[in-house]
Amino acid sequence: MLNRYQDVFESLNSHGVRYIVIGGIAAIIHGVPRATFDLDMLIDATVENASKLLAAFEKASLGTALLTTPEEVISQEITIFRDRLRIDVQTRTPGADFELAWINRETLSYHGTLIEVMGLNDLIATKKAAGRDVDLADVAVLEHRLASEDQME
Repeated sequence: MLNRYQDVFESLNSHGVRYIVIGGIAAIIHGVPRATFDLDMLIDATVENASKLLAAFEKASLGTALLTTPEEVISQEITIFRDRLRIDVQTRTPGADFELAWINRETLSYHGTLIEVMGLNDLIATKKAAGRDVDLADVAVLEHRLASEDQME
């Protein structure tokens, strides 16, 4: 799953984009056994960061990045890039504040590529706030994992 996005993460990192992987892929990284077919990310909603994001997507051969502007990206709660991959870019998400999520993020190394992933507690909060059945099922698994980690300490 992550191998499909590795070049995107490399480009995001080389352009200095402030992003955090959220949603299904973050849940999978934190131990939820399920499939997802898109990448959800929360970005720092500034024009400068959105400019870096679009440049990174263009470099990663995501041509749909050329169809929008940084100002359009930050004015929307979600911008969906449908290309060779589907990436949902969010400027805000229920249950999370970007700055706090940035502080609490976890950095994962995947085949030498760093990936910024939402921390477990913040991910649980966003999934509870979303409230969909699939998110609440993820919460049950994530809270079990969190309780297991607490018992090990």
